[in-house]
Amino acid sequence: MAESGKRRRLSHVNSSSQTSASAAKMFTGSQRDATGGESFVDGSILRITMKNFLTYDYSVVYPGPNLNMIVGANGTGKSSIVCAICLGLAGKTAILGRGDKVGLYVKRGCNKGSIEIELHKSGGNVVINREIHVENNQSLWMLNGRHCNQKTVEEEVKALQIQVSNLCQFLPQEKVGEFAKMSKIELLEATEKSVGPPEMYEYHCELKNFRNKERDLENIVKEKANFLEKAKQRNERNKHDVNRYYEKKRHLDVIKLLKKKKPWVEYETTRKELEGVKRERDEAKKQLSAQRQAQAPMLRKIQQIDNQLKPTEAQIKAKTAAIKEASNKCKQKQDQLDRKHKEIEDIEQTLRLKQMEEEDHQKRISNTRRTIEDLKAELAKVGDQPDVTPQINAINVELRSIQEERAKIKGEKADLSRERDKLCGETAKFKKKLNDMNNMMNAKERKLQGRHRDTHTALQWLRQNRHLFKGNVHEPMMLVINVRDHHFAKYVENHIPFHDLRAFVFQRKDDMESFMAEVRDKKNLKVNSISAPEESCSKRQPSRNIESLRRFGFFTYLREMFDAPDEVMSYLCHQYKVHDVPVGNDQTKDMIKTVIEEPYLRVLYTTEERYTVKRSFYSNKISTSNSAVHPSQYLTITVDTEEKRQLEQQMKACELKLQDIDERMEALQKELTALDRRDNELLAEKKRLSELKVKKRQLEQKISTKQDSLRQMEQSVIDLRKIEEETKEKIGAVNSQKVSIVAAFMAQMKLRATLTMEKVYLALETVGLTAEKIKLENDCREGASVLKATDQKCNRLEQRKVQLTEQCKDLLKRAKSMCTMQPDESLPEDLRNAFSKLPDTLDEIDAMLNEERSRAECFTGLSESVVDEYSSRELEITHLEKELEDQSNALNAYRQNISEAKERWLNPLKQLVEQINEKFSDFFRSMQCAGEVDLHAENEEEYDKYGIRIRVKFHSSTQLHELTAYHQSGGERSVSTMLYLMALQELNRCPFRVVDEINQGMDPVNERRVFDIVVRTACKETTSQYFFITPKLLQNLQYAEEMTILCVHNGAHMLPPNQWDERAFIRRCLQRKARA
Repeated sequence: MAESGKRRRLSHVNSSSQTSASAAKMFTGSQRDATGGESFVDGSILRITMKNFLTYDYSVVYPGPNLNMIVGANGTGKSSIVCAICLGLAGKTAILGRGDKVGLYVKRGCNKGSIEIELHKSGGNVVINREIHVENNQSLWMLNGRHCNQKTVEEEVKALQIQVSNLCQFLPQEKVGEFAKMSKIELLEATEKSVGPPEMYEYHCELKNFRNKERDLENIVKEKANFLEKAKQRNERNKHDVNRYYEKKRHLDVIKLLKKKKPWVEYETTRKELEGVKRERDEAKKQLSAQRQAQAPMLRKIQQIDNQLKPTEAQIKAKTAAIKEASNKCKQKQDQLDRKHKEIEDIEQTLRLKQMEEEDHQKRISNTRRTIEDLKAELAKVGDQPDVTPQINAINVELRSIQEERAKIKGEKADLSRERDKLCGETAKFKKKLNDMNNMMNAKERKLQGRHRDTHTALQWLRQNRHLFKGNVHEPMMLVINVRDHHFAKYVENHIPFHDLRAFVFQRKDDMESFMAEVRDKKNLKVNSISAPEESCSKRQPSRNIESLRRFGFFTYLREMFDAPDEVMSYLCHQYKVHDVPVGNDQTKDMIKTVIEEPYLRVLYTTEERYTVKRSFYSNKISTSNSAVHPSQYLTITVDTEEKRQLEQQMKACELKLQDIDERMEALQKELTALDRRDNELLAEKKRLSELKVKKRQLEQKISTKQDSLRQMEQSVIDLRKIEEETKEKIGAVNSQKVSIVAAFMAQMKLRATLTMEKVYLALETVGLTAEKIKLENDCREGASVLKATDQKCNRLEQRKVQLTEQCKDLLKRAKSMCTMQPDESLPEDLRNAFSKLPDTLDEIDAMLNEERSRAECFTGLSESVVDEYSSRELEITHLEKELEDQSNALNAYRQNISEAKERWLNPLKQLVEQINEKFSDFFRSMQCAGEVDLHAENEEEYDKYGIRIRVKFHSSTQLHELTAYHQSGGERSVSTMLYLMALQELNRCPFRVVDEINQGMDPVNERRVFDIVVRTACKETTSQYFFITPKLLQNLQYAEEMTILCVHNGAHMLPPNQWDERAFIRRCLQRKARA
């Protein structure tokens, strides 16, 4: 306890503002402020004043310079002090993990609240005042009694090295679990800010910036070097192009000269050709005149023969026409004879047909007589058979009975078929509904896969290996929980944390351990699992019947809003009391002040908010906190499990009915088949008897019919003799006509022969004259063709002369134009000399032109710009080489600076981490465990990848494992976090540290060990101020004189602080101990 020489400091409460609903009293150990000589460091908290803040009306807290133990029951206001420190030092509400609006921290029913914090500072303390207004959710700031803005306060706090956003310095209750989730990089930065020299974090940031700039410089140097190399290579290639350019230019000059000379050579060649054409034309004119004089006598003789041939050819044409007419008459007579021959053949054919018809008629008569005899014999046999009518009548009676039975069976089948169709429709409808429900479950599974892939992977493994487990194993809660109405999903999802929504639920603990060993340890998957309570809690009754709460707007309990398997519901009732959490509406919100006074209400929901109600164990005073109900993300997809179960039962019942109907229809079909078979047998027998009955009558009718037919055939006999005589008479008449036709035919044949001979004589005469004419024409034709050829030659030569004359003029004009000469100017001497070195013929010039052009075309893509580019690039290369040298020198100098900055940062950092590791390892050894802290970097040059790695081992049979949010248990994470913070405590750069209820997950042994370490470490003179908040303490703990114990009490019957008598309290305690 406190020494008598130390001054006692009590918290002050303004009794005029205190109400029965809230009061706070602090019992403090010894301490002295700076004026008393006690070791407060700059930035340490000397005083915290709270007014209308959370659970407090008005309270003043005076912490000590070393370890401050803030102890009190849940709901008394311990964490309210933590919230006051954070918000009073310009911290964000997100750091606390409670309400997101600062107005929510004002005591309920008040319009405003305030926080005032006094910080120690050499040369004058700093007093920060923050007044919070609920209406507009704004704050008014004062620094040392003067109004200011929040930024000014933040700068002052930063100057005192206070970092409430750093988890290594300020660890509120809601953020304890996030410490283990920090990455190695985040932990390093937080440690640097918390215990490193002020310049260490700046050096680190500087190094990261240096490294980024170094990369930029390296890239610049690399780019310039590459660009320079490419420029040199390009210029080396261009050098060859320049040489090729000059080579091409020489060929182009030769081509230009050849093009100038070619018109002159063409002109000279054309001029020489013109002279030759003139001489050839004159010679051809002389030959044409001589040939015309030699042709005149032969032309006169040919004309005389033509005059003789014309009368003879006219006679031949007349004879030819007469011969043709006689031939046509002969053909007509021949056609008449052919028709008479055909007429005789038709008469004879008619006679043959009549003869064949008579022969066939006699055969039919004979066959009919035999048929009649056969029918009479058969009729005699049939007459001896008995009467079959009674048998046919009996068969008809049985057939009617079968038809009635068949109609009855078909009616039953039709009824069953209609019933079957109806059941099939219902089954299809049930299947569709079940498929829709299953698709909704698949959508929930896809959401799980998108949010937490490890859990989905473990789910796939579970489905394949479910046989390995002895008890029930349920898939993640979010898949098996089915909200009955999607509007209720937000309440369930806000009440159950996501880490439990994605947790697997096991009926047996050994199954859970086997599962975690497989998926977490072997597969390294980050998954959560839960073991259901051994005794089922799913049917627990609520504290109060919902009917008694309906007057407040409550309409159901949270458990009634969803369905879940028994083990899952048992866990939720046990852990989250879902059976005892009522849900209300806007009426509940309006009556909230009355509602929170109701007994047994701990957590409740209105339409858009969640309220948590806490009652003081001592005073029964109520404190509440509220938060917004966030929209649901995972449970909005709802499936009515009762409806699904009923659908499955209905579908199974339908399937059983369908099976029964199919069996009945099959039996009816068998009966119908048997009836059809008997029906066919009776019909066959009836047919046989009916045929036997009508056979006699049919035979009599057939005999009568055949006899009538025989009489008709005997009456219709043909007279062949008369027909033969008529045929002879017809043939005789036709032969007489043939004789007259033959006589006329012979007369026309004689006339045609006479005309033909006369034509032959005339033709022989014509042949003689024609032969003589042909001989003369051939002789004349040879001379005429020569004459015509000579004439054509003269014309062609004249035309050629005109063309060449014009061509010579054009060529001369073009040649002078090519050489840029005047029309009357002669060829210059320099061109004459240049032309003398070139070929003199067109073929040679064209060949040389083609050769030079081919050579010039080989130099493609070349222009005068190649030479200019080559020259400019030479200058650019020189400039680039100088720039590259300057950049390389700058990079080397920069690297030297980085190396120096790295030494300034890395060496102290390694020493700092080694000191932390030494303390951390000592703390773990004192707890018979193992732990170490090291500086981790995959690449020494990547300064933004450096981090602090914490590795711990709590069991001798295991290896050191990195501290993560998944591998260690909650108690192990709390111990590791606390010991790391204690390792930082001795390094003492930050003015104070705050840790809120970190010991809640520890077992008693570890809690006692950690408490001893905290006391030893935080009570040293070299350490800074430390706040340790806890709702409970173990018995018989070791305390130190340097500690300050702040006991937080809360209740309607508490004494005001100014009436608290510490000596009387101690005296009564000693008296009770003495009596005991």
